[in-house]
This record gives sequence, C-alpha cells and structure tokens, in this order.
Amino acid sequence: MKMLNPHKPQLERRIVGSTNRWRFPREPFLGDLLALSQMCKAVNVDFDEVLKSPDRLCVSQIQENFPENLKNKAVQSGEAGVILECLGFRWELHQPQLFQSETLTKLYMMALARGNANPEKELEKLLQAQLPGKMKEQRPVRKMIVSLKINDPLVTEAAFAMALQNLYLRDVRVSVDDVLGVLAAAHILQFRSLFQRCVTVMMNGLTPSTIKNFYLAGCKYKEEPLTTACEKWMEMNLVPLVGTEIHLRKIPQELLHKVLGSPRLFTFSEFRLLKTLLLWVYLQLNSKTQTMPTYETVLSFFSSFPKKCCFLDRDVGQNWMPLFLCLRLHGITKGKGLEELRHINFFPESWLVRVIANHYLALENGGDMAHVKDLTTQGVRFGLLFNQEYTTHSKVIAIYGFFFEIKGIKQDPTSYSFHMQRIRHTDLEFASSVYEHSPISLRAERLVTYEIRAQTLVDGKWQEFTTNQIKQKFGLVKSSCKSHALKIQTVGIPIYASFSFVFSLS
Repeated sequence: MKMLNPHKPQLERRIVGSTNRWRFPREPFLGDLLALSQMCKAVNVDFDEVLKSPDRLCVSQIQENFPENLKNKAVQSGEAGVILECLGFRWELHQPQLFQSETLTKLYMMALARGNANPEKELEKLLQAQLPGKMKEQRPVRKMIVSLKINDPLVTEAAFAMALQNLYLRDVRVSVDDVLGVLAAAHILQFRSLFQRCVTVMMNGLTPSTIKNFYLAGCKYKEEPLTTACEKWMEMNLVPLVGTEIHLRKIPQELLHKVLGSPRLFTFSEFRLLKTLLLWVYLQLNSKTQTMPTYETVLSFFSSFPKKCCFLDRDVGQNWMPLFLCLRLHGITKGKGLEELRHINFFPESWLVRVIANHYLALENGGDMAHVKDLTTQGVRFGLLFNQEYTTHSKVIAIYGFFFEIKGIKQDPTSYSFHMQRIRHTDLEFASSVYEHSPISLRAERLVTYEIRAQTLVDGKWQEFTTNQIKQKFGLVKSSCKSHALKIQTVGIPIYASFSFVFSLS
C-alpha cells in the first residue's frame, strides 16, 4: 500500500451536485473528477494531460477542438448565454465569441463542470447548436455567471470594454492612446490575437513620448519582439530625436545602458552623444524642469559642485557610472570639447589623463591610434541623418590633423550612396571654423580601417546595409582619396548613415 505524503494536499470527499464524488480541495478544480473526466471526453482532451497541468486546464487544447466557425461566428440573434462579472460591471457574452479568450474559456469550463451533473451533454448540445446548415430549435437560454477579478490599474472599464468588443468585431481600431490598457486587458483575458495586434500598434507607434511605457510593457509581459523594437528604435533616435525633447528624462536607465552599448547606435559624433547623456543625468536630478535646458545650463550645473571630488565619484553619481563607461571619450579630439570635460569636473581624473595621453601619443605617431584595438566597440563614430528633402548631404570632420568629408548622395527616388574622402585643409570652404586650434598633418597617406553603415525603417522593419570593415590607404590625389561607396536601394526615409573608423598603425 502506497503511503501518502503528509505534506501534500490530499483528496477529500465532498458532496458535488446530487452525488458524493472525489474532488480536489483547491483551485483550479472547483468541480469533481468525474465531471472533469466527462468534460475532457466531450472536447476530446487527454484527461491525464489535464491532471498534469491543472493550472492551465488544457484550455488551448479545448479551444483547438472547437470548430473555427464556433469562435468566429458573428452573433445574428439570440440572448447572451454568459454573464461576466468584472470591474463592478456585468458584461453579457455569447459562447461562440467567449472561446477566443483562454481565461474566459477556463472560467466557463469550470462553471460548466461545477453546475451540471452531466457537463459532457451540455457541451455536446453547444457544439450541435453551432453546426452549419442545421435547423435549430429555439430553447430558452439559461445564463451562466462567471467572475473575474482584475487588479491591474492599466485595465480601465473603457480598455476592458474595447477588449471584449474585439471578441465580436475583428476590425476595431486600437489607438496608440488606448493601446496600453487594451494590451493589459488582452493579457489578462489571454486573448492572443488582440494581444498581438496591440503589440503591432505599439511597435509602429514608437515616439519620444511613448517609448518608455511601451518598453516597460514589453518587459512586463516578456514580449521580446516589442522590447527589441524599442531598443532598435532608440539606437537610431536617442541622439537626433529623443535627446532634443523633455521626454529624454523618462528613458529607463536599463534601456539607456543597452542602447549605449550597442554597435548599431547612431550619433552625429562622440561629443554629441556625451552631451545627450549629460542632459539625461541633469533631468534626473532636476525633476521639476519642464523644458529642455541649454547645454550651457547643464555645464554650469555640474561645474557648481565642489571641486574636491568629481561627480561620478560622488554617491549620487555612482549608479550612473556604467552608462559613462560605454562612451568612447577617446573619440572627442577637439580642444574645446576636451577643455569642457576638464572644466565640469564630471569624470575621474584618471579617465581624463588616459584620454589626453592617448591623444598625445597618436599625434606623436602621425595619427596612429595604438590605444584602439577593435573597430566595432572602439572606433570613432560620425553620422549623417539623410532626410527626404536632401539630394546631397555632407560634413567635414577633423581628427589628428587629417580632414575627411563624409557624404550622402540621392541618385534617384530609391537609390542612395554614402562614402568618405580625404581632403586637403586648403580645400575647405570654411577652413578656419573646421581646423581652428587643430593640428594639420602633411602626411601623404593615412591607413584607415573603416565601416560605413546605413539603416532605415520600412514597414515596421529595420533595413541595414554595410560595407563591412575595410582597410584602405587614403592619399590626397583623386585616385586614392575616396573610400568604397555604400550603395543602397530603399524606400525608407530618413536614412541613418554611420561612419566608424580607426587610424591603423602605419
């Protein structure tokens, strides 16, 4: 004889209906084993599988065994057979539509097993009533009452009503303003098709004002496609878009850290990325600020702290240290930018010493970046945002006495090319503004490892184009001054073009 584990809940005999049967003493089996067996037989579900997974009650299998016309059939006439008590309201529902929700299906099955001596017969009647082309006699509807408790504050009466409306109508539009509540309701109802529609609405509705809540929703419901879409959108738009609006304050640190560590991150320059991150920190510390501060205001704020300790070494700055470790400070080479780094007393002295020392060694060795070992994670980045109105777009960059023009050209409505080329300092149209206080190298050739990447959004999916890594000697004559061109075909706009490079050892 097998001993029962005294620590496990035991079966107990209770009166169920008009008979005395074995039942489980706790949810989800509110009915008895015989009724459960009959219910499984009626819908062709393995009884042993139900016992192995009592919490789910094999609802998905039950749904699959109902004919498709039962779930999708439009209500033509007749009274509702189920009353759902939820959120202080009583919602009348019809069985055919109810079975699109796993949660409501489970509640209905449990109520059916609990309230009928022969649930098998009741289910057979329901199935027979839905067979196409068969005359049905009108029988009085015996309403069944089920209850659902919801504690999620996102699920308002309006959101829940919209979710239930989608049980009946497939083309109900879910707006970006309503989508969070409807998504939460769909999750509670386990209404998969509606849930996925909400995810699609959110992925197509990413803006600086929605990115935080949509990302957190993706994390809450473990919806990886949504969180991935938020991360990719932020990789492109952190600097050019989010970094210019007050919504920057709301970006979660976790998301920001992921984006800063991504090799796909778009930025106009390393210094522009630094300014964006300083703005984010400023907004965390000044929660009452309602408008975007000027960069000068941010500099003055951080400069106001006592000089005995840098900001990142203070208690308030320690939590944000991982964010700033993602920056490529060695890519900030202009004297003005380096002077600002020192003046605001934000970074540890050891960081600044290392940056200056690396610059000094690079200049001493003709621009060789011995301190950069990997292009993907350490290359100096510059970017062009190619908008609809452009036919050409370019800018000149200067680093260690070498001057390059990065350029995008629109060749026809769907064809673009991007390249970089070395230019003489004497050829600069606005020479003084570009290389003022900057060294000038007279070396005839410069060995560069580079990659040109372009990304754009088309129909909700990111298209990515790349030259892959190329090593090339850039001279000053026409035959050797130009890089390989990245030629792309796309209908997407804008195009985020990134140029990443390293001056390789000669």
